[in-house]
This record gives sequence, structure tokens and C-alpha cells, in this order.
Amino acid sequence: MSTSVTERPYRIGEVAERVGVTTRTIRYYEELGLLGRGSDRAKGKHRLYTDEDVARLQELIRLRDLLGLSLDELVALTEAEETRALLRSEYAETTSDRERLRIVETAIPIVEQQLELVHKRQAAVAEFAAELEGKLETLQTRRTELGKR
Repeated sequence: MSTSVTERPYRIGEVAERVGVTTRTIRYYEELGLLGRGSDRAKGKHRLYTDEDVARLQELIRLRDLLGLSLDELVALTEAEETRALLRSEYAETTSDRERLRIVETAIPIVEQQLELVHKRQAAVAEFAAELEGKLETLQTRRTELGKR
């Protein structure tokens, strides 16, 4: 008995509900080139999405929320990931050490740029945490002082 899974297409409303965003967000992500092949769709036709599209959108939303990225930063991060994927393919397809070295040297600044963005976000979160810890300490001190009266 063989089990073959047939992927069914999803309409935009179903995707929005599954991922927890609005249909407008999905359309905007398409316009920015972050998602799907919206340009492949004939005018007036319904948008249909695959499981791969849904997974990509979920990853985009996760990155946006986790790192607090602006849309421009999200686009830049996504473009960098796509470039790295192409470089990985090129690396796998060649046996030339010279070509592989070129690919690695091309990839390094891309990863450094991504890492810089993540470090900036970490610093901003750490700063916010420090502010909250200071406020909490102040409130606990006031509670102690007020409890003595």
C-alpha cells in the first residue's frame, strides 16, 4: 500500500487564518517579493498557495516577530538567504577548489551582514530588559518602604 500525499492549494483567506495574519499582509508581502508568485497569477484569478508558500510565510512572520524586523530589513534578510541558497547550490555543483573558495568568500560578508542585524536586535532587547529590571527593582524597593509604614 503506497501513500501519496497530494498537496492541495490554499486560498488566501485560508493561509491568512493558518498563519495568523491578514490577507492584506499576504498581498503586501507578495508585492515586496517576499512571498509567492503573485505575478504568475492571471488578473482576476484567485490567489492559490502551496504548503511551501504557507511554510515560507510562517518563517517570515517568525523572523519578523522574533527579531522585530522592519519590512526593509525582512526583505534584506530574505534576499541574503536566497543568495546563500544559490551559493550552496553552486558549491555543491563544482569540484574546483578555486571556484569553491570564491563561493565561500562571497558568502562570508552575506552571513556577517545577517549576523550584524541579529546582534543589533539582541542589544536592543538586552537594553530593554535592563530598563525593565531597573523599574522592577525600584518598584520592589518602594513596596518594601511602604510596607514599613
